[in-house]
Amino acid sequence: MTVVKDSKEQQENVIVRRLRETRSELRKVVWPTREETIRLTIVVLTISTIIGAILAVGDTIFLFLYTTLVSLVS
Repeated sequence: MTVVKDSKEQQENVIVRRLRETRSELRKVVWPTREETIRLTIVVLTISTIIGAILAVGDTIFLFLYTTLVSLVS
């Protein structure tokens, strides 16, 4: 004979287990220091600015080529 547990109780156990596992995993995380966070943020902003500038130059070149082509055709 099998005993069926209440589904609500079983659901709470799943949630509690998930929270405990999450808390356990977060304790294992090595969080960056303030200086490391600032340095990496500066790196990301610098690379984003450089890539943005490259895309802007490329867009300007293609716009110039497109307008020149359109003016030659018409």
